Amino acid sequence: MKTLVIAEKPDMGRTIAAVIEPKAKNNRSYLEGEQYIITWAIGHLLGLAEPDAYDPKYKRWNFSDLPILPDAFKIVPNPKTKDQLKIIGELAKRADRIVNACDAGREGQYIFALIQQQLKLSQPVRRLWISDLTAESIAKGFAELKDGSEFVNLTIAARARSEADWLVGMNASRAFTTKHKELLSVGRVQTPVLALIYDRQKEIESFDSLTYYEIKAEFQQKERRYSGSWQGERMTDKEKADRIADKVRGKEGRITEYEVKEAKEYPFKLYDLTLLQREANAKYGYSAKKTLDIAQALYEKHKVITYPRTSSNYVTEQNIEGMHKALHMLKSTGYQELASGAQPHLVHKNNKSICNPARVEDHHAILPTLKRAGTLSSEEQNVYDLVIRRFLSHFYLPAEYKQHTVLTVVEGETFKTNVKQLISLGWKVCQGSDDSRRSSGKNKKKDEEEEAEELVSEAFHVDTDLPALCASSEVKEKATQPPKAYTEGTLLKAMESAGKQLENEELREVMKDAGLGTPATRAATIERLKKVGYITMQGKRITVTPKGRTAVELIRHAGIELLTSPEMTGQWERRLHQISKGEAAGEKFMENVKKFTVSIIEKVRSQPKASASLFEGEAKAAGHSRTGGTRQSAGARGTRTVRTKSSGSQAEHTGKASGPVERVPMGACPRSGCGGQLIEGKKGYGCTHFKLGCGFVIWKEYSGKKISHNMLTSLIEKGQTQLLSFKDGEREYKARIVLHDKEKGQLQLERTE
Repeated sequence: MKTLVIAEKPDMGRTIAAVIEPKAKNNRSYLEGEQYIITWAIGHLLGLAEPDAYDPKYKRWNFSDLPILPDAFKIVPNPKTKDQLKIIGELAKRADRIVNACDAGREGQYIFALIQQQLKLSQPVRRLWISDLTAESIAKGFAELKDGSEFVNLTIAARARSEADWLVGMNASRAFTTKHKELLSVGRVQTPVLALIYDRQKEIESFDSLTYYEIKAEFQQKERRYSGSWQGERMTDKEKADRIADKVRGKEGRITEYEVKEAKEYPFKLYDLTLLQREANAKYGYSAKKTLDIAQALYEKHKVITYPRTSSNYVTEQNIEGMHKALHMLKSTGYQELASGAQPHLVHKNNKSICNPARVEDHHAILPTLKRAGTLSSEEQNVYDLVIRRFLSHFYLPAEYKQHTVLTVVEGETFKTNVKQLISLGWKVCQGSDDSRRSSGKNKKKDEEEEAEELVSEAFHVDTDLPALCASSEVKEKATQPPKAYTEGTLLKAMESAGKQLENEELREVMKDAGLGTPATRAATIERLKKVGYITMQGKRITVTPKGRTAVELIRHAGIELLTSPEMTGQWERRLHQISKGEAAGEKFMENVKKFTVSIIEKVRSQPKASASLFEGEAKAAGHSRTGGTRQSAGARGTRTVRTKSSGSQAEHTGKASGPVERVPMGACPRSGCGGQLIEGKKGYGCTHFKLGCGFVIWKEYSGKKISHNMLTSLIEKGQTQLLSFKDGEREYKARIVLHDKEKGQLQLERTE
């Protein structure tokens, strides 16, 4: 009898075979040698069954059938890969031992556990637990195989996570869909992520920009010329700003304070997957999914980087020697110049910015392997380049600067100067020309509040004993800026740090290194939100569709705010972590999830049905009916099919509008007791309840001003716009547009003195 090795994917299986059975015969779906038979899953060969596997009545979506709470979960083969599952079963009959060589993590453990359950495999199991697919790591891993029993608790946690997601996603999606006659997908991770985007967009739309003024002065002291910014409360009075600029211009000042500090900037952390995705999005515009796919190819196909789906930015002591070998390898590649200038002694086990075993769980940070990169596509080269440059930066000294701070007083007015003088680039030589001058400073202020800082490479010095002439001064008009819309990169960061906003200190601690989703699933979550029509991309910016807005509002109004908050994920991750360590029982966790599921159904049951107008531009734009019919499951996966009664045909319903979005709800009608929504017409914004007698309308033009979407939002929510400029003949004046009559939408101007 032989040992059966089950890898997660074909490439991984073949790579393992090349090390443990180099002369193995290739049988297409497996390789066989003298001792080992190596085969593979193709991702998830099995999954949890749909509700109708428990009772045919669930094929038709009815609110009265909810909640669906299976006593024991059934699993079913993926029809696309059932042949591979059958092959594994046949090969297992010829083996007396099995090696689980699926990915070293919770998901990899779950993939193997389902295969073992479905095929009723009873052979003893050993576990291969490695972080890269180099020959050295595979050989070492097989020499140090772990006993499968060590991972029983991890398997229990993996099952609990999957089954809990099924219960909440399947039941909540069916509840909201059947209640509101619109396909609404709800999930433990995707819904809080959607809420993050929704809340940011609401912040942007309700933002009132404030005009303010900066006073800048240029000073001359002998040959030295430097600029300064006026210090004081934010200036909103232009006349006052002009008076200060005029007062100091051409006058002599004195330097009241001059401070010089030495500063160092250390390399950025090694990459985990989320950080790599964020930087690839910022630099190349790659989506999270695209970066993950590229990184996976660099790992599996090219074998030039270590396991990419990691959540750690650190390595263990065992990785230090490999890092030095990788540095040596890079000396004979296109990175020769950077690798030759590196200082190997800087990377050692006592350097806690690199080596921190306590911060490494399943996998260490992404590193280059000892294999030289061959022919890579341009996109693969871009991602590989990010990894290599970040890796090499840790073999360099910190960048060094002198921070000069000068306070110059002229006519009683104080101006501040910040000059950052470069002494040595250090590790920043690894960043490339575009990024070498970028600061690694954290927690920077918002743009409008950030103090100007001049970066210079030549020596800077001023003399406190000599006067400084204000050679020129000027007033610059500025405006406060709203928060920026999320990009995929900034959304990944928000998902990663979502737990930091939790008030519960214990949950915040649990989620500080977890956030929403995992590095391996965050890209799929963003893609899922696109697929169901909740978000759309405008260039790199993410915006919420009307359907996405309505989904968040319905969930919150139902009193299930927990579904839109990271708090539930925090609670779950805390318990799942305890289960994986044997410190908590999976049964108790599932019992609580079932209770929560029942509470969701009861709250949705008492919720009023949403107006169909809230979904305008979504399903109706694509010609779908919202009445009757059967739907395939909307839990947490895949495209859904909607069969409408009116046509009897089937159409794929992804929630995406097939044409231009029209009649998008702009906000609630302010008319008392109306309950309608304002929508945009050709000449104004009117109420969806106009057929019921609501005469509220705000015309798009008023007193020579076009009423923008942001202005409309301010009028609805605050009753007035921000301060605007108007002309009365030749005279200019400031005023706000005010919502004077909430019954009809009449506006009036309110002048300022």
